[in-house]
Amino acid sequence: MTNGQQPQFLGEDTSTTTLVPKGLRVSAAFAWRFIVVIAALYVIIWLIGRLSVVVVPLSIALLLSALLAPAVGHLVQMKVPRGLATALVLVGGLAVLGGLLTFVIIQFTDGLPQLTQQLHNSLTQIQNWLINVVHLRQEQIQQAIDNAIGFLQNNQAVITSNALTTASTVGEFLTGALLTLFITIFFLASGEAIWGFLMKGVPGNVRRRVDVAGRRGFASLVSYVRATAAVAVVDAVGIGIGLWIVRVPLVIPLATLVFLSAFVPIIGAVVAGVVAVLVALVTNGFVTALIVLGIVVAVMQLESHILQPLLLGRAVKLHPLAVVLSISVGIVVGSIAGALLAVPLLAVLNAGIRSLLHERDPHPEDVDVLHDMEGAPNADPEEAKEDTGAGVEEAG
Repeated sequence: MTNGQQPQFLGEDTSTTTLVPKGLRVSAAFAWRFIVVIAALYVIIWLIGRLSVVVVPLSIALLLSALLAPAVGHLVQMKVPRGLATALVLVGGLAVLGGLLTFVIIQFTDGLPQLTQQLHNSLTQIQNWLINVVHLRQEQIQQAIDNAIGFLQNNQAVITSNALTTASTVGEFLTGALLTLFITIFFLASGEAIWGFLMKGVPGNVRRRVDVAGRRGFASLVSYVRATAAVAVVDAVGIGIGLWIVRVPLVIPLATLVFLSAFVPIIGAVVAGVVAVLVALVTNGFVTALIVLGIVVAVMQLESHILQPLLLGRAVKLHPLAVVLSISVGIVVGSIAGALLAVPLLAVLNAGIRSLLHERDPHPEDVDVLHDMEGAPNADPEEAKEDTGAGVEEAG
């Protein structure tokens, strides 16, 4: 080297960590932790998929418990034993559901001949339009029909296997329904005891905070189910009245479809509205379909600008973008069940995390899971006021 300086070499004991740029070290630390988190989430999702026969009924039972728990609690306050209150609420709920399904099936059966006749007339009009306007020949239309029939005959084996798969799916559905009912009974009858048993596995120094966070999450779930049911009733009644006014057949089944689909936010309402418009188009023509489309859009605007901000926004405190993204992820991960359970899960996590972050000295008895409409509280106003005052004094 010049100026008589000797080259400097690293000793064998010198750490190479100091030679790595700080930005690269921080990025690597974030990267491997991110990989660990993603791997853990993948394992959890894989386990949920493998145990979906149990996880889905358990999740639906939680939703049903959140829906029925206020009624059970009201009966308990009237000095009715909890076991008897649970039985009364479940029997009453099953009776209402059975009566509704029976009424819908009867209405659908009564309206099916009229729908079939109107569908035949619509197909005849389409055929006349193809011949007179598009100038297709009768032989071409008949050939297209024959090709469709031949396709069905050639794929009879596939159709048969799908029918068998559908039969097995129906069996799985009935099994899941029985399991859901069984779990719901125990959640309503002894949910407090079950939750207390689970809390015994939480370390004592954080048990109270976790207990309160879990109660906040269930309170948010109760508020979500209650608000969603109210929105669903308004949607079904509004669209049902509109369909009745323009004399679209199958009003009751379509209104019931609107009610059920409303439990899948945003996407469910769109699907139900599309079905209603298509039925109006097939049965009553293009003008009636446009009127029904206007009715559906008006009801959806009422829901999105008034009902959801007033009810769902207060209940779950979720941004619409978060709702849409959660439903999309739920569809990818769990299909229909994932879409149904995505938003409630997000609401529970949101309420629980906000409780852990903001409630400094919570007490489980202060949380009323059946009447706490906020579900996900902010920081205690008194504590926030004290913190603000302290900050002003420090600034001064």
